[in-house]
Amino acid sequence: MLSFLSTLKNYLAARLGYILLLLFGVFLPFQIFGGLAEDVWEHGGFPFDDPILLAIHSTAQPRLDAIASTLTQFGVFWGVFPATLLLMLILFSRREWRSLSYVVVTAAGSIVINRVVKLLLHRVRPTLWTSPSPEMDYGFPSGHAMSSVTLVAMLVILTWDSRWRWFVLIAGSMFVVAIGWTRLYLGVHYPSDILAGWMAAISWAIGVSLLIRPNQQPKLDQSKN
Repeated sequence: MLSFLSTLKNYLAARLGYILLLLFGVFLPFQIFGGLAEDVWEHGGFPFDDPILLAIHSTAQPRLDAIASTLTQFGVFWGVFPATLLLMLILFSRREWRSLSYVVVTAAGSIVINRVVKLLLHRVRPTLWTSPSPEMDYGFPSGHAMSSVTLVAMLVILTWDSRWRWFVLIAGSMFVVAIGWTRLYLGVHYPSDILAGWMAAISWAIGVSLLIRPNQQPKLDQSKN
């Protein structure tokens, strides 16, 4: 019995980082996302959604309209999409197959999850004012919020063992917040849409990384020997 407990203790100590990442990086964000989705399904929204949107809209002015309408495009088509394709090409050229598989699965899965949840919940977008850049599809969870966090999370995971990790984390976080702000400023998403997109993307990106382990592939010079 003592031998078993000692072995279990050593195993848990060795796997503590993995367990914490699983708990706080996958389970907790997924629970938050699930709770948001459940409330949207049952009640249609949250009391804090409209007041936050109206507070942000109180800062509206023509110059900010133009900035937000342009910046928001980088959340998918002008920024995240080409950056993800470029990342795939770089990994392909370097023959980092495990990392490439991770990026392909994570990026594609993020899109599928977002579309499926939107179709299941059918949450209409805010109509508190006329948006400078209106959207026609459903709003929960935010596709821009989810895609931006998915890209940043992938980059952080892929660079975690390098000196670039803090730069990627800080710059990426600023990018994510900026895209989230544009969606709220333009009035095309509720705050809960943004939060749900962030949580779903974090849970998915980290969860896939724990399965594929992109940072555990052998170095290229080692694989040639």
